[in-house]
Amino acid sequence: MKVREMGITIGQLPPGDKNCITDIEGVSVGHVTLNYPLNNSGDMACTGVTAILPHRGNLFREKVTAASYILNGFGKTIGLVQVDELGVIESPIMLTNTFGVPNVAQGTLQYLLEQNEEIGISTGTVNIIVGECNDSHLNSIRHFPVKAEHAIEAIQQAKTDEIEEGAVGAGRGMVCFGYKGGIGSSSRIVEDRGGQKYTVGCLVLSNFGKASEFLTDRYKVTAENRESTISPTDGSIMIVMATDAPLSSRQLKRVIKRCGIGLGRTGSHFSHGSGDIVIGFTTARTVQHQFEGEQESRRQLREDHDVMNTLFMAAAEATEEAILNSLSQATTTIGRNNHTVQSYNFVE
Repeated sequence: MKVREMGITIGQLPPGDKNCITDIEGVSVGHVTLNYPLNNSGDMACTGVTAILPHRGNLFREKVTAASYILNGFGKTIGLVQVDELGVIESPIMLTNTFGVPNVAQGTLQYLLEQNEEIGISTGTVNIIVGECNDSHLNSIRHFPVKAEHAIEAIQQAKTDEIEEGAVGAGRGMVCFGYKGGIGSSSRIVEDRGGQKYTVGCLVLSNFGKASEFLTDRYKVTAENRESTISPTDGSIMIVMATDAPLSSRQLKRVIKRCGIGLGRTGSHFSHGSGDIVIGFTTARTVQHQFEGEQESRRQLREDHDVMNTLFMAAAEATEEAILNSLSQATTTIGRNNHTVQSYNFVE
């Protein structure tokens, strides 16, 4: 159950119909969840892959305006250097565990090469986007259970419906504030003075924090939840923010910086060993890979329009609620060597 359904309201802005990232038209999400014994020695596959597609067309030929922002750089991502250099994304955004990054990149590359026979022959290469968190408390990460075909399957499974959250996909083995975390999502509707509406959606892969850091006074909780004994490493969070607002890459970076506010509101202080990374994109326009002219025109919001401040607010609110949803939607999970992570109970 999402926290909003429990009576916990985050922020001032209304959510979208599905209250998740797929409220942005065309955005789809797919999961592949791995949960099975690897041998008789206690090793478990307790992990997975999550794919976020900005649209269902050909992402290489029709790129979307994008940006990334590093809150704390203890992470092993692929592709963000080019995203910030060129301001576009041309592949699905893939999430997995730390040691799964190479295989997920390989599978995503295979998928894109099959779609685009010109890549590497008559045009340039392609920039794959992969982010990660360390799920080694529950997952036997050294056995590399995530394979290239799992990335392809996650992309093919992507749907525009309300997404599964909690201990699914890349979130299967993740731990948040000492409790079961994983995938969470939320959205916000932004309206300007003229009645024009925009949607901001957020998806998180939560794997950070200790129980003592969680700002429980902000939410309805039970007292026993403060007693978690799980003390993982500093952990990480991947935040993916989507919008249909017409923003430049530079403006988008300004908006996604505010996702850090939502993260901080839950109690995180971006620990030394935490990879806290935000990837953002807008579906307001696509950038054609092949373009004959030397100039192009685009529509974007004015910097000093007050709707920009509301977009900042939406990014913070959607991130905070997405993190809470990753906790509320997750179920108690048993992983390698019978390590058990309990779900969090928000109900008083």
